[in-house]
Amino acid sequence: MAAPDSKHVSARFPLWALPAAAGMVPAVAAIAAWGLSVHLGIIPYCNPLIDGCVSISRAARHDLPNHVFRALLLPAAVLQALTWMLCRPWLRHLGARGPLMGALPWLGAAAAAFLVLYGTFLGTEGDAYRWMRRYGIVFYFGLTFLCMVSATGALSYLARAGVRIRPGWIDRILITVCVITLAAGLVSVLVPHVLEDGTAKNRIENVIEWNVALAFTLFFLLLAWLWRGTQFAAYPATTAPPRADSGDAPPA
Repeated sequence: MAAPDSKHVSARFPLWALPAAAGMVPAVAAIAAWGLSVHLGIIPYCNPLIDGCVSISRAARHDLPNHVFRALLLPAAVLQALTWMLCRPWLRHLGARGPLMGALPWLGAAAAAFLVLYGTFLGTEGDAYRWMRRYGIVFYFGLTFLCMVSATGALSYLARAGVRIRPGWIDRILITVCVITLAAGLVSVLVPHVLEDGTAKNRIENVIEWNVALAFTLFFLLLAWLWRGTQFAAYPATTAPPRADSGDAPPA
């Protein structure tokens, strides 16, 4: 198929920066909160990805780290919701199918809402607020994981159907990220029933929390790479996007 003319190309608005920001903004929020808390003496210095000395919530619970974390986390929820909403038309344009495809935007919106719930009440006192924080983050992790599985399953469907997506090896990495995330979730469920030492249990749970958050960031960045590789873009209403084809850019 002939390449679109220069006017058509100039009217494109690449969307790959959206999932890239959706992954990086919460990562920056967590790292900034941790760094500020260490600098202010709120928490001791350690590598939370390995040592599990502090949870993300504790690192961002007080004073300036709390304000910075919440200021970044709430926009991140919007970015992630938009990413999942646009993920469905991107996948469908490529020819993907899957049992959760129709629910993908709704799952993403619900995950973002629970992330907002968590961020809104982080740093507040009281049993009711503690309950909302706890279940906000639990449902955020769970619903985001379902979105990841849905998108990965659809990409696997495309690979089996012979649709080539550049770069072609990312779908296998996405599967690996989902498997590792699932394994981490299962471990976090089993830890309270296996370990009696409260300190060891908390450290393991903190390590899992930080690494699952890292896996989420990696997933969004890989998704951004795929969107860029497939030239996923938005077009003004007056500009007709190119027709669906194996080598063309999918419209938003």
